[in-house]
Formats: sequence, structure tokens, C-alpha cells
Amino acid sequence: MNICQLTTAAKQQIISLCKNNNVWGISLNLKGGGCAGFEYDWDTVQNADDLNAGDHVINVDTNANFVIGSHSLMFLAGTEVDYVNSLVGSNFEIRNPNAQSSCGCGVSVNFDVDKLPDLTNSAV
Repeated sequence: MNICQLTTAAKQQIISLCKNNNVWGISLNLKGGGCAGFEYDWDTVQNADDLNAGDHVINVDTNANFVIGSHSLMFLAGTEVDYVNSLVGSNFEIRNPNAQSSCGCGVSVNFDVDKLPDLTNSAV
């Protein structure tokens, strides 16, 4: 199972962020909160030593990586991450097939836990 797909625009933005901020990677996780129950949580990863056991790393470029935290894998399995530029701003856009509902802000989501994929026997 593919945990996450990155569009070309998302990859280019991750490369740019890593280079401009002198970091090893960009991470995406979920945390409790927001108006729908969970929030997408973006952060930087200084170096590979900062990874936790089970984190999923997608190497985007020589010096740019995208990391999904181990505790967020089942929520983000099958997700596509894009980067969009619009008249009102630019942002990462997450298309998550596991989301039951989401807030209009695009940051807060809710899940039907009984319908999340079982990743116990998957090669991540």
C-alpha cells in the first residue's frame, strides 16, 4: 500500500522549504484538536536522528525528505499531498480518502476509526 503520494508541486515545495530552512525534511502528522476532531500538523525535521521508530520517510530529493509520523500512518494511508497557489494564498492541500469529514479550513478532519486501513501486515 502506498502511504502517501506527493504531486510534483508538493515535491518542489518540500525541496524549497528544506533548502531555505536548512532542514533535513518536512513532517506531516495528526494531532487531536480542531473543529472536526483532528488537525494536520506540519513541522520541520532537522536531521535523520530526529526520526522516531516506525516513521515513514519519502525521499524527495538528495537533501529533502517528507516524513509521516508512525502514529499518523493509518490515518494518512492513501493520501495525496499537493501544493496549490491561488489568488488568496499558497498552501499544501491534503486529499485524504480516510477522512469522514473535514472543516472548511482544510486543516481539521474527522475519521471513522472502524474504516481506517489495517497496516499491520503492510510493507511501509
